[in-house]
Amino acid sequence: MSVLVDIQHVSKKYKDAPKAAINDLSLTIQKGEIFGLLGPNGAGKTTFISMLCGLFPPGSGEILINGRTHKTHSKECKQVIGVVPQEIALYPQLTAWENLMFLGHMYGLSGSTLKEKIQKNLKILGLEANIHQKLISYSGGMKRRLNLIAGLLHDPQLLILDEPTVGVDIQSKQAIIEHLKKLNKENGMTILYTSHHLDEAEDFCSYIAIIDQGQLITQGQPKELIIQNNCNSVEEVYLKMTGVKFRD
Repeated sequence: MSVLVDIQHVSKKYKDAPKAAINDLSLTIQKGEIFGLLGPNGAGKTTFISMLCGLFPPGSGEILINGRTHKTHSKECKQVIGVVPQEIALYPQLTAWENLMFLGHMYGLSGSTLKEKIQKNLKILGLEANIHQKLISYSGGMKRRLNLIAGLLHDPQLLILDEPTVGVDIQSKQAIIEHLKKLNKENGMTILYTSHHLDEAEDFCSYIAIIDQGQLITQGQPKELIIQNNCNSVEEVYLKMTGVKFRD
C-alpha cells in the first residue's frame, strides 16, 4: 500500500475556544484502506474532516492528499474526495433522478456517462423503482442510500462517510455496508468512516484510529487493538481509552 492521506502535526483552534479542537494530530491513511476514525462527541472528528475536505485550513501543520495540499492544489485535492455527510445533503422537493443529475453536473459529469452511473447505482442500492419519486416521500433508509450514491458519482479515490448507517433499517444498513465493501475490494476505493456503532466499525474497518480532545490516543488494526489492550471488542478498547463519563 501507498499513502493517500498524510496528516503532519495538524492543530486547529477556533477563535475564543478555550482549547484546540485538533491538537498536534499526525496519522496516515493508506490507499485501499477502510479507515475508522472514532471518538466521543467533541473529540475533533468534524473539524478533522472539514480540514481534510478543504473547507478551512489547519491552524498549523500540513494535510497532504496524494502528496498535495489544498493550499497549492485545491481543485486536484477536492476531485479525489467524495463526502457522504450525516445529514441528508439532497433537495427534498426534487426526485432521485433530478437530485443526482444536478449533483453529477456539479462534478463535471454529463451525457450518457452520468445517466449510466445514476442508473447503475440506483439499481445496486434498490432504488430503481423510485427513480422519479420526490425525495420528501422517501423513507429514512432510502434517503440514506441515495445520499451514498450522491457521494459516489464521480468515483472518488477517498470516500468520507460520517455515520452512514445512522437511523436506518437493518436491510438498508446491510445494503450500504455490502456495497461499500465491494467498492473497496473491487475498485480499491479508500474509505474514511466515522460512527458511534463500534461493533459495525470493528467488522467493517481494516484500520482504526481513536481520537479524544483533538489528540490521537491509539491506532491499529481492530484485532491488534483488542489483543494489545486485553479486551474482547473494539467497544471495550474505546471505553478503556476514552472513559465512561458522559460527553455532550
